[in-house]
Amino acid sequence: MMSNDRFEKGLSIRKQVLGEEYVNNSINNADDFNLPLQELVTEYCWGAVWGREELSKPERSLINLAMISALNRPHELKLHVKGALRNGVPKEKIREVLLQVAIYCGVPAAVDSFRIAKEAIKEYEAENI
Repeated sequence: MMSNDRFEKGLSIRKQVLGEEYVNNSINNADDFNLPLQELVTEYCWGAVWGREELSKPERSLINLAMISALNRPHELKLHVKGALRNGVPKEKIREVLLQVAIYCGVPAAVDSFRIAKEAIKEYEAENI
């Protein structure tokens, strides 16, 4: 497992947004095949990009929700809806992003995204009562 300042910063941000348990499981369950991906994502996605100050975590979360919806990545969308909530994004803003997805990416993308977001919100609220 690599260790440098950008990786450590990324690891901290990744845990804040996605939850410590999820991140620890991802890294601890990595093997020789996918460990390099975990290191790359942690250092560059979370450390180099999410670690920049020009956008807040809630702003980055909203951008991610739109892009992940457009890319039709349901597992990542569910994870990032919970991350957005953890970052303090209200459900109403998540809804507005997904409405925007309907216009720019198509109704089918929005329908799936709303369904996944609703599941994620329900799970998040159950976990954080």
